[in-house]
Amino acid sequence: MLIAFAARNGGLERVDWRAGAALPDDVVWIDLLGPSAAEDRFVEETVGASVPTREEMVEIEPSSRLYVENGARYMTASLLCKADTALPHLTAVTFIVTPRALVTVRYDDPKSFEIFAARACKGPIPGAQTAEGVFVGLVDAVVDRLADVLEHLGADADDLSRTIFQRVGAQAYRKPYQALLKSIGRNGDILSKTRESLVTVQRVLVYFSAEVEGLKPKKDIMVQLKPMQRDVASLLEHAGFLNDKITFLLDAMLGMVGLAQNDIVKLFSVMAVVFLPPTLVASIYGMNFESMPELKWAHGYPFALALMLISAVVPYLIFKWRRWL
Repeated sequence: MLIAFAARNGGLERVDWRAGAALPDDVVWIDLLGPSAAEDRFVEETVGASVPTREEMVEIEPSSRLYVENGARYMTASLLCKADTALPHLTAVTFIVTPRALVTVRYDDPKSFEIFAARACKGPIPGAQTAEGVFVGLVDAVVDRLADVLEHLGADADDLSRTIFQRVGAQAYRKPYQALLKSIGRNGDILSKTRESLVTVQRVLVYFSAEVEGLKPKKDIMVQLKPMQRDVASLLEHAGFLNDKITFLLDAMLGMVGLAQNDIVKLFSVMAVVFLPPTLVASIYGMNFESMPELKWAHGYPFALALMLISAVVPYLIFKWRRWL
């Protein structure tokens, strides 16, 4: 799908495009979402720059992700996608800054693209008249989105900390450990993906701000890039702090599980020791008296089997009810 935005009224305006039609001259952003071969060829003819394939976008070598070709700067970043769902993942997005327009190539839908497009179409935004300005605004939206994800992770970590260390009488160690461990694991997974995304965005900003093959951003763009680079660096530091906190919570959670298991094992050990002497006496003497009335009882054997079954099932049900198992 090809989505085009033109620079109008100080902001952006979405342009309806159909196959075979030319794009207006004021188009400054061409967004390719899962593009077809025909759309790739059309964009290549329009901006004079080749569009990388999906396989080329996911290559991990820096030389394959950051390069200049025919006067266009190619920068690929791994962006966090669907962080609010049960299946967060990273998706490769390529930014192609050409003299004609900014071209973005992606095969997923990061929320930051939707946020930036909606904001730019509502009113004027700085730098929306040039491809470089749109690129900076779009990357700034990506950084803001990653900052929001880190903020939510920090709040979740605080809630997990209160839940893990909260003591309520005898229920101190009887908590839903499995659910807590899943929450900690999910937060750790999202955090690792967020850090990886921030690292790739940082590389893109450093590469874009440097002079490569005679290409360098204008001074007004450089002024916007410096605070963004500082923001990314501070977010990486905050992500490192959150990583340490989640690791601490995981260790604390495992310690709590160990304490709970020790309490259960101790209970079983005490019960075994308490009932061991009576069991020993009963085993030696209990079945060796001629005056026992049950010896000649016709239903004595089935009754003994039922009693043994009940004596095994009742403790099991009690342990399950008390959450000892």
